[in-house]
Amino acid sequence: MRTLVGSHAEVSSLMGAGVDPHLYKPSPTDVQRLLDADLVLFHGHHLEGRMGDILHSRNSSGVDPNLHRFIAISERIPRERLIHSSADTVDPHLWMDISLWIEVIRKMKEVLTSIDSDHQIDYEQSLEQLVEELTLLDAQVFDLIAEIPEALRILVTAHDAFGYFGRRYQMEVMGIQGISTESEASIDRVNRLVEILSNRKIPAIFVESTVSERNVRALIEGCASLGHRLRIGGVLFSDAPGPSGSGAERWRDMVLQNARVISEALR
Repeated sequence: MRTLVGSHAEVSSLMGAGVDPHLYKPSPTDVQRLLDADLVLFHGHHLEGRMGDILHSRNSSGVDPNLHRFIAISERIPRERLIHSSADTVDPHLWMDISLWIEVIRKMKEVLTSIDSDHQIDYEQSLEQLVEELTLLDAQVFDLIAEIPEALRILVTAHDAFGYFGRRYQMEVMGIQGISTESEASIDRVNRLVEILSNRKIPAIFVESTVSERNVRALIEGCASLGHRLRIGGVLFSDAPGPSGSGAERWRDMVLQNARVISEALR
């Protein structure tokens, strides 16, 4: 967003490195920052949990009836392009597919030009530059995943955050938990994953920076009981960027770092 708006707006984020948006609870200071902002872009599709319901309600509660300041930006992407875990539940992790996230950025640009038409040309030029850079990034990720033998292109992580990544870059993806970190892994799910990983001789699974390793360790122990050595291939950044020095401080760095870790661990 900062790259898109340039010097025409001050951009701040409530959730920093290592913060799980599914479980995030705004502080009183955060709430005041939201109320003071000229525009609030949030993800939507229940990524922000209960806070998302509050943000949605701001536009239907009589507050600013002529101006929607609180916008669920990912909900502007056509539903047929999204992954549906059930009839009424959408996987919110769109940013894992760079090509799809480019479309989200286009929606951001549309919002900006609708409220600040004086700088429309600047926003369009910034968008054009971003699309060029992210298209190259998309190609880098494709190349990294292509280095993994097809039989080993199975990605198992702590929760089901990599569905869009798998769909875009041709990997079979399985999460121990569901799409929200609030869900719990069932014993049947763990046992099934142990069977799959052992039978297919998958060398590694992955922990996530914002999710407990407990269930991942259970898979390693289960595979060991069947005579298959499974290891942790590295830490992936799913719901939040990483801290300084992690190589995943920004979204684009996060996606590339994930691809590198996955590629190196599964080759």
